[in-house]
Amino acid sequence: MTKIYYLTKNGLKNIQREYEELKNLYKREILEEAPSMLEGDSLNPEFSVFQENIELLEQRIEELNHILKNYRIISKPSKKEQDKVDIGAKVILKNGSKKEEEYKIVGTLEADPFAGKISNESPLGVSFIGKKVGEVVSFNNDRKYKILKIQYEEA
Repeated sequence: MTKIYYLTKNGLKNIQREYEELKNLYKREILEEAPSMLEGDSLNPEFSVFQENIELLEQRIEELNHILKNYRIISKPSKKEQDKVDIGAKVILKNGSKKEEEYKIVGTLEADPFAGKISNESPLGVSFIGKKVGEVVSFNNDRKYKILKIQYEEA
């Protein structure tokens, strides 16, 4: 089964931009750099580095292409589904020390824990999915979070 990549509209734009930039870079490298590299000896260290760089570039282009063929835009759920945490939700919590924390549940490609964006596939993200306001979520058997508020932004 093919993995689905959940993206915000902005995340999709970033992936598309990187894909186009790398395709253009690849074309330039092949058309401009490759001929001069091929004139030299294949044992030339510069040629080896060039080959490695091209292979890495090809791998990233393939990876981005795969993502672009298998993504879904995160959309706001229907009114009656907005009482549960799901991908795209901003969750406001109170931790065990009574301190409030805020997390946004996003797809793996856009996760950034330092910016409060956690993946729907991360252990913490998985533990929040499907929960409602007022529920207490235990994480790693030592941390507890009480869900205070669930918000969804317009898609």
